[in-house]
Amino acid sequence: MLLLLAVACGSDKKEVVAVAFDPESTYTMRTTNIVSLISDSGITRYRVTSSEMLVFEKAADPYWYFPQGVFLERFDSLFTTDVSIKADTAYNWYNRKLWKLIGNVDVRNLEGDRFETDTLYWDSKAERVYSEAFMRITREDQVLSGMGFESNQNMTKYRIKRPQGSFPVQEEEAPADTTAAEQTREATPPAPAILPPTRRERPQRRVLPETLPETLPETAEKDSLPEIVKKDSLPETRQEEELKPLRRTNESDVK
Repeated sequence: MLLLLAVACGSDKKEVVAVAFDPESTYTMRTTNIVSLISDSGITRYRVTSSEMLVFEKAADPYWYFPQGVFLERFDSLFTTDVSIKADTAYNWYNRKLWKLIGNVDVRNLEGDRFETDTLYWDSKAERVYSEAFMRITREDQVLSGMGFESNQNMTKYRIKRPQGSFPVQEEEAPADTTAAEQTREATPPAPAILPPTRRERPQRRVLPETLPETLPETAEKDSLPEIVKKDSLPETRQEEELKPLRRTNESDVK
């Protein structure tokens, strides 16, 4: 398609410039940061969220292009999300109601099953989802993988065309709640420390010699033994002098 532009440089002289225009590669509208609701038969069925959307309205088969990725949600009659889809790039041929999702396609259904592939088609008119690329399905109890895939648009009835394997899901042990344990430890007062019983030391016995010496050394007699003087050992003269008063007293009592 060619556009003819008339450029007037003066009142009498005009110049026509031919500009090439390809409606298949030139968008007619660009929108950023969109959140759009799409209805079907007067009922809101879908929600589209994206950072950028390009509209190719003049193309032979008009379409929307999402170069920065897209997040789709499909609603049931109660406006509850039963399917969600995320992809790096997406095309939507809105007259045919056909989506093509490319790059890290991640689909979740209402039951929690996860579908991962590189390319996925969603034909909302035929209510069908399909792909010829590798598909990995993670369920609660097992993991399925294979080439080729088809399902209803609720992603509840599906099959892998060429299965390659089925593996049970290994449950990972949940990490211990260390926070609760620390709080319990802080709330509980520490137990009193139990000290080992003290060992009482016995006084040491003095070991005496088995036999005492019959005679002490001369120096020991002088230094350690008290001097004891017996009356019988006094001289006779001194003893008589001390007894004289007693004799006189006795004689006077007799008279």
